[in-house]
Amino acid sequence: MRFAVAVAIPALALAAPAGADPAVPLGGGSGIVVDGSHCTQTTIGHDKTGELVGFTAAHCGGPGAQVVAEGAEDHGALGAVVAANGDLDYAVIRFDPAKVTPVANVAGFAIRGLGPDPDQGQPTCTLGAATGNYCSHTVSVPGPGSAIATLGPFQPGDDGGPVTADGLLVGLVFRGFVIPGDLLGNLPIPETDMVKFSKILDDVNANGGPGAGFTPIPG
Repeated sequence: MRFAVAVAIPALALAAPAGADPAVPLGGGSGIVVDGSHCTQTTIGHDKTGELVGFTAAHCGGPGAQVVAEGAEDHGALGAVVAANGDLDYAVIRFDPAKVTPVANVAGFAIRGLGPDPDQGQPTCTLGAATGNYCSHTVSVPGPGSAIATLGPFQPGDDGGPVTADGLLVGLVFRGFVIPGDLLGNLPIPETDMVKFSKILDDVNANGGPGAGFTPIPG
């Protein structure tokens, strides 16, 4: 994983021209394309300044990367990455509220708010733009660390996807892999890794820039 210091860029002047296309609905689990990289949006809401912002994985694109909606590329850029931290692998996207309708429920996957870090074995659900909705449970919860492992499949394009516990956002998907089976008959085990969203919020709040004071759209 890349290591980087959080970086912020000034607000972009994003104005919808007269006769523009209808606003595109976006929320946690929506497919997005960040400078050509297919990823998933973690969540959407407002920061302490009232800006409409969302999150995704930092390896999808750094500050200045343009963001479009997967399947609605003809609408053009809906926003841009304005801050990123490669250590925690999160990026903050500032959206144009004239072009985006924020939603708390994407394809039946609802985010009802922000939750505490999940416990070992706690049921969790993810929504990736490539894999779709999958529910399982945590298998590794290092106390002071930022990453948690959950059982479940991962495909390219799921990067940045939300992880919920009891309908509350607890993590951001940053990678996945398969633990191989063996000659003893143990089957391959798919695993998805996430960054604790609490660690992401601590970082953006400490920096005080885009995303600080984030509150998701109420579900």
